[in-house]
Amino acid sequence: MTDRLDALLAHFSVTANVFHTGALCGVNELDGGGDCGQLHLVRRGEVGVSHGGAEVLRITRPSLLLYPLPMAHRFITDTQNGADFACAQLRFEGGAANPICAALPPFVCRPLDEIQGSAEALSLLFGEAFAANCGRRAMLNRLFEIVFIQVLRQLMEQGQTGAGMLAGLAHTKLRHALVDMHENPRLEWTLDALAERAGMSRSVFATQFRDTVGCTPGAYLQRWRVGLAQKALRQGQSLRWIAEEVGYGSESALSRAFKAQCGLSPREWKQAQQGHPQASAPDVQPGRS
Repeated sequence: MTDRLDALLAHFSVTANVFHTGALCGVNELDGGGDCGQLHLVRRGEVGVSHGGAEVLRITRPSLLLYPLPMAHRFITDTQNGADFACAQLRFEGGAANPICAALPPFVCRPLDEIQGSAEALSLLFGEAFAANCGRRAMLNRLFEIVFIQVLRQLMEQGQTGAGMLAGLAHTKLRHALVDMHENPRLEWTLDALAERAGMSRSVFATQFRDTVGCTPGAYLQRWRVGLAQKALRQGQSLRWIAEEVGYGSESALSRAFKAQCGLSPREWKQAQQGHPQASAPDVQPGRS
């Protein structure tokens, strides 16, 4: 079976950094600052979750709470007994432009016993979270990353990602074309070639792709390539090398696509990333129109 997440996670990694394990009592505010998302696991206790409005989500079962992007939130628990939490920051490579981050809902809540295949990882994670073993932090960080991938799989398989790149990867036919673009951006993909990979006619493929992913195949491919180019620029690669690696025949062709996508040339974008005030630096979000 095609591995829909392999190229995504290889090019745009997600790393976890545990910041709390133990009980939370009363009202706890998380300001949503910084550039990281958060993943909270509630092992025990009842929790009210508020996002600034009057409505409070009541959690009465051990649950996972995922915030791909920074978002202010409040946990309300019993002042005496509280609730047991394990919490980690999630850093998506490329920030909000990471295509996985960009394709996820702003908030995900799932009971732990409904996350398929996660029982062993969660048992290990909670065992480490509430113990004092050597190497505990490194172990917890890896286990949080495993749990994140497991919930990501489930969201895709159950079609709960909405329109966008992850919805396309959940589609039984479109996924083949998307994975090929992800794994082989250097190839000169045509609409006919992508439709053939999906096992669909040209017209049906184009319509299904636009309705599911939210843009045309050509626009998606350009966004994916420019996203890869942005990553390579952050790593200090030359424009000539990047142009060849991401499927553009020359620096000028890359620059045209880059500017069409971002409004800046690659050099202007890199300067803005380095903190120059004269330019802003929008990032690409593949699968968003």
